[in-house]
Amino acid sequence: MCRNILTLFNFEPLATEEEVQAAALQFVRKISGCNKPSRANEAAFDAAVGAVARAARTLLHSLKTASPPRNREHEARRAHARALKRSRRNPAEHEAARARGARREGS
Repeated sequence: MCRNILTLFNFEPLATEEEVQAAALQFVRKISGCNKPSRANEAAFDAAVGAVARAARTLLHSLKTASPPRNREHEARRAHARALKRSRRNPAEHEAARARGARREGS
């Protein structure tokens, strides 16, 4: 569930609001143990996502580093190469699995 939370600090360009919200949502899903809350828990779930997103934004704006910003595209290519190496699939099968996962995340 929360494997997809990405590092958001020290990238160029800076993390977008959508990335912060997505990370907050994944975090709350992980600690609550549910992908979608029941109607009874929806308000608490949404409030938790908002609170985590606010805390994440505060953290990102407060952190300091001497390291140069990392390039998102370069890091994405490196992560993709690591995933290919980990998997025993051929590249075409890996791409198909990634596409299925992206469709699932978008729904």
